[in-house]
Amino acid sequence: FAQPPRARQPPRAAATAATQAGAMAKIGFLGAGNMAEALMKGFVGAGLTSWGHISASDVYQPRLDVMTSLGAACRANSEMAAHADTIFVAVKPGQVAGVLAEIAPTLDQSRHVLVSIAAGVTIETLEGALADAGAPDAKVVRVMPNTPCFVGETASAYALGRRATPEDGAAVEKLMGAVGTIHKVDEKLLDAVTGLSGSGPAYVFMTIEAMADGGVAAGLPRPIALNLAAQTVLGGAKMVLETGKHPGELKDMVCSPGGTTIAGVHQLEKAGLRSAFMNAVTAAANRSKELGGK
Repeated sequence: FAQPPRARQPPRAAATAATQAGAMAKIGFLGAGNMAEALMKGFVGAGLTSWGHISASDVYQPRLDVMTSLGAACRANSEMAAHADTIFVAVKPGQVAGVLAEIAPTLDQSRHVLVSIAAGVTIETLEGALADAGAPDAKVVRVMPNTPCFVGETASAYALGRRATPEDGAAVEKLMGAVGTIHKVDEKLLDAVTGLSGSGPAYVFMTIEAMADGGVAAGLPRPIALNLAAQTVLGGAKMVLETGKHPGELKDMVCSPGGTTIAGVHQLEKAGLRSAFMNAVTAAANRSKELGGK
């Protein structure tokens, strides 16, 4: 069984390590949607930055109002580089080229690092847009987070652009480690990451819903059934991550000979559960490739 996923750093340890490494505490966000807000809160909560060191831009005034209420500074895209060292590109994919063209003339290409969380936008596209706007040597990092970022439990991966350095990657790991786990991969694997962890929360939510429906069918009140299902998934995930044991071994520990669990597992096998999950991940990964023009 492979090594368990990289554990997050404790928030204060992350902050200390980040400070010692000269981490980029001045952070800008091009786009201030829900994912951007979740990242900001995670970074501030881990002590990696403060609200006074965060800048944000957005075309939607209610989102800017939220930023102001949190203590972040709202700025125009063209002003972002003057107030941030690390700039998160958190707009919709179709808006990426436009915002990069706005900020490119103001970038210090040896200092600024642009971290894109725009789904499906390749490093080649990001670097091309920056080059077209006069910043051919800008440093780019592409990150694929997922929605559990909202509760500080993202499963994410990243790839470095042509000019980004290992130190830039380490800084991104420090930041993203404040909201979950992060792994460095070759960019060609980010489609697989999208299919697995990027889309995976939806698969898990469907699983929890289906388990709860089964509990209701067996006679449980829905609130109790839903809580039991969700807590079971949470507990099972923690056992995989914290014990390092193969999921099959943990499954076998629950399946007594001739018992209730093996009877249920038999029904899941008859229904093709494994194939369904594998097909879902590969279908989503393939769709990610299609959307990225690959």
